[in-house]
Amino acid sequence: MRRNPMNKLTKSPKSSLLVGMAGVVCGFAALSASAGTIVGSAHDLQTLLGITEICVVCHTPHNAQADEEAPLWNHETTIATFTMYSSGSLDGAISATPTAASKMCLSCHDGTVAVDAYGLSIGAGTPAQQLTGNVNLTADLSNDHPISITYDNVADTGLVDPSTTVTVGDAAQGDQISGTIADLMLPGGQVQCNSCHDVHNVRAMPGTKLLRVSNVNSALCTTCHDK
Repeated sequence: MRRNPMNKLTKSPKSSLLVGMAGVVCGFAALSASAGTIVGSAHDLQTLLGITEICVVCHTPHNAQADEEAPLWNHETTIATFTMYSSGSLDGAISATPTAASKMCLSCHDGTVAVDAYGLSIGAGTPAQQLTGNVNLTADLSNDHPISITYDNVADTGLVDPSTTVTVGDAAQGDQISGTIADLMLPGGQVQCNSCHDVHNVRAMPGTKLLRVSNVNSALCTTCHDK
């Protein structure tokens, strides 16, 4: 693996965690920067893009793009041809191309669509603000943790039963929730970018690349992997 597979970011409208977060985060974005908000996080692109709004890069209250997997989507969507993860030990069914929240994430993180390609500003930027370095996952996902893959603990006995109750969030920030792996981390029964990452930084652990829970001692990995 050339990169840390936890560098992915992530929203599916069917995910109860993130649909509500979009409105909450936008409503409080103007408050002082602190952990538990998008303000000051890696997804606060105000300075980079020279704008005074945070939510507009991904969401709009009017004239949103239709048929996308995020509420009121305002960003150009990737049309890249992706090389998905493949392995002889892969037991779950993996989609031919990224779906749901992961497709939305890759609309910045594939290195082909620019972060300033949103709303009426599609194509703006000289040059376009395309992601580089580790956050540019490229269209080759064969060296990253599989996404858009069915979580199948029957076919893969090394996976924890998705009905297992777990706790995600940051106790230090007083923001933790408990529920099953299926409810909290498997939108549509699949592993997606937002299975591990919190795009809105509401329940992300500080300094951990927007991870939902700390990965100290591989705690995030072992939430799902029975090792």
